[in-house]
Amino acid sequence: MIVIDAASPIPPFEQLRAQLARQIQDRTLAVGTRLPPIRHLAADLGLAVNTVGRAYRELEEAGLIETRGRAGSFVSAAGEEGRERARRAAADYASVIASVGIDTDEAIRIVQAALTSGTPAPS
Repeated sequence: MIVIDAASPIPPFEQLRAQLARQIQDRTLAVGTRLPPIRHLAADLGLAVNTVGRAYRELEEAGLIETRGRAGSFVSAAGEEGRERARRAAADYASVIASVGIDTDEAIRIVQAALTSGTPAPS
């Protein structure tokens, strides 16, 4: 279920994009699921067609959905591939952390800093 909060400072397209991305990532929307047509979803949510279109474009650019012309937009398998890449990267990171003797708490702080600022935390 998608809920758009008109009073939120977050733009409606971003609310929609984030909610769909979360549903794809937590597998509420499975690979291959057909998304509602843009015009239909816009009408259901009381949004402009361009607002929904922008959210779909950003999801497509992120590899979470794919558009197949008149057939519509579908949840992409690329999201699963991305999750698998992240798992492999995490395993590689854990191996490096163990080999250099960094403790778990510091390793997690490094990851959190990298996720929020793009740079590792100072040691």
